[in-house]
Amino acid sequence: MRIKKDDTVIVLTGKDKGKTGKVLKAMPKEGRVIVEGVNIQTKHQKQTQKEAAEIKHQEGPIDVSNVMYYDTKSKEATRIGYKTEDGKKVRIAKKTGAVID
Repeated sequence: MRIKKDDTVIVLTGKDKGKTGKVLKAMPKEGRVIVEGVNIQTKHQKQTQKEAAEIKHQEGPIDVSNVMYYDTKSKEATRIGYKTEDGKKVRIAKKTGAVID
């Protein structure tokens, strides 16, 4: 999976198409990511002795194939490739060729 935590991504399909956000959690085994402000789900929290009942809104996971890396410098979505520099494997943006990390 080429998308990692703290990457900025843009959503390609679904109800949140076109939204951008930071990846909060990457789950490579499931092939899913949780993106900030995308796929908001409603969860009902039961009342306990210490806390009152409430309705929580939190981000749900979306498939990694439905998001694409968003290059903040060029302000466009781009695919991610790999290249070796100084014996280290680094990620690069395919459109600009810039090193991501």
